[in-house]
Amino acid sequence: MRERWSEPILAPVDSQPPTVALDFERLPESEMLARARGFRDELSRRRTVRDFAPDPLPAGLLDLCIEAAGSAPSGAHRQPWTFVVVEDRAVRARLRAAAEEEERRLYGERISDEWREALRPLGTDERKPFLETAPGLIAVFRHAYGLEDGRKHTNYYTQESVGIAVGVLLAALHRSGVVALTHTPSPMGFLGEILGRPSNEKPYLLIPVGYPAPGCRVPDLVRKPLDEIRVRV
Repeated sequence: MRERWSEPILAPVDSQPPTVALDFERLPESEMLARARGFRDELSRRRTVRDFAPDPLPAGLLDLCIEAAGSAPSGAHRQPWTFVVVEDRAVRARLRAAAEEEERRLYGERISDEWREALRPLGTDERKPFLETAPGLIAVFRHAYGLEDGRKHTNYYTQESVGIAVGVLLAALHRSGVVALTHTPSPMGFLGEILGRPSNEKPYLLIPVGYPAPGCRVPDLVRKPLDEIRVRV
C-alpha cells in the first residue's frame, strides 16, 4: 500500500518564515527500486548528438522541459537562470557564425595538444551546423547577481544551481523522446550580445534539441561502471 502524508503546518513566529505542508507520497520499496532502475536504464541510453533532423518539435515541448528545469534547487532559492528559446532563423544564423569564429580560434590557437587528443574520439571541430539545423535551440544564462528595480543583490552558488537545473533539463528532454547537445563555444560573450540579455546574465550553455538525423551515428563510448564512480565510507 502507498502511504501519503504531509508535514504539519507550523504557525509562523517572528523568527520563522511561513511554511506549507510537504506533498509527499511514500512508495513501497519494490516500486522505489523499480522506478530507480527504470530511470537509470532510460538515462543510460542518453547520448550527445551532433547530427539533427530538421523535423519540428511538438508545440510546447521545450516549455514543459524548461518548467521541469525550473524546479531545480538553487542557492537561497534565487533561481539564478534564464532559458532563452531561440526561434528566429536570422538570429540562429548569427549565433552559428559567431560560435564558429570563436571555435576556429580555439582549435587553431588556444587548444593544447593534450586537449586536442582528448577531443579526437569525439570527432569535434569548428563546424557547428547543428546551431541552425536542430529544430530547437536553448541558450542558458547564469545570473551572476540579481537585478531588481535597478538595484543589485547577491546570488549564491550560481554555478552549482544552474548546473543542477541543466541536468534536470537534459533528463527531461531525454524523457520526452528527443536528443540534445551541450555546446560551450569558447568564449561565449557573443551570446549575451546577440540575444540582448542584461549585464548580470552570463552565458552558460547552448543546447540544440531535436531528433537524430536518419543514419545518425555517435562515438562508441563506455561510461564508467558503478564501482568506479561510487565510494562507500
